[in-house]
Amino acid sequence: MNQQQRLKLIESQLRSYDTGTVEHINEQWIFFDEETEEAALLEQFSNQEIEILRKNSWKRGDLLDGGSVKCGKEVFQLEDGEMIRVRKQLVYSLERLLAELKDEAFLYFINTLNSLHFSIHDCIYCYNHLTFLDPGQGAAGVNFLIFDNEESICSIQHHFNYGDMQNDRFEFTLSSGKRTVIEKIS
Repeated sequence: MNQQQRLKLIESQLRSYDTGTVEHINEQWIFFDEETEEAALLEQFSNQEIEILRKNSWKRGDLLDGGSVKCGKEVFQLEDGEMIRVRKQLVYSLERLLAELKDEAFLYFINTLNSLHFSIHDCIYCYNHLTFLDPGQGAAGVNFLIFDNEESICSIQHHFNYGDMQNDRFEFTLSSGKRTVIEKIS
């Protein structure tokens, strides 16, 4: 699995966008999150890729200053009340952890998380102990992750031992008490 395939899998996860409407108020563009009903200045998303709902399809472009959007060679202005979505950023320590996992462990982790009705974009906390170790010299420890899909909480312990063999063990515990354990040795 190459990096592009990993990114495609990450991008296709549920809840990978914040969706809402934009309004031009007092000479500023405001983003109203559809789910949380929170308001934020749209300029915080400047120079990020966004998608705009136009003619019943999502049009992808880069948000520029002043409510302008560049789609290919075309630049146009946002309209008041228009629906947009902004890709959520992963928790940095989770992003680093996913990059460290071998392909099979990465797929097992993502597929199990998804089967429990969670997305990697539901991560609210990640302690990545691997960040502090040198995997080239053999590393062992535990990472702690917490996910919230607004229906339940999932706590994950990722036990790893990277010596002569690479061992990844993920222990998923849901707030309902359901537990799942997966292990990948390579």
